[in-house]
Amino acid sequence: MSRTPFGSKGVEGDYSAPSSGSSSGGLSAFIDQGSEFEGKLSFKDTVRIDGRFRGEITSENTLIVGETGEIEASIRSKTVAVSGSVTGDIIAATKVVLHKTARVSGNIQTGSLVVEDGAEIDGSIKMGKSAGLKAVEGGAAKPPAPAKQS
Repeated sequence: MSRTPFGSKGVEGDYSAPSSGSSSGGLSAFIDQGSEFEGKLSFKDTVRIDGRFRGEITSENTLIVGETGEIEASIRSKTVAVSGSVTGDIIAATKVVLHKTARVSGNIQTGSLVVEDGAEIDGSIKMGKSAGLKAVEGGAAKPPAPAKQS
């Protein structure tokens, strides 16, 4: 697994992870335990965060928050799997998986939610087909338009 510029401590700024050019959705970036990053992160493939991240995350594929991962960010992704700590709202088009060690303080909006026994959630949950999001050009997922009231 190759490392990206996230390997150093205290990195700040915007970073768009390169696409591997394959449709396999392979790991394109990794923020290791002990590393910190602050800013905007956007990517097309899978990113795993085991360090600290603060800012905004936008993805066309999968975000994995490892057990030592500490995220303070708004997250928009296709799929989000959490084993660590997330403070901020999660909007996932397809699925959110909260493993037994997950701690989420924020609202979750997703098409499907899997919660293992032991996971902690402090926020509201909106789930189902109407809550699922469509990926838009540029890799950003946007919240659905407000429902029309009759």
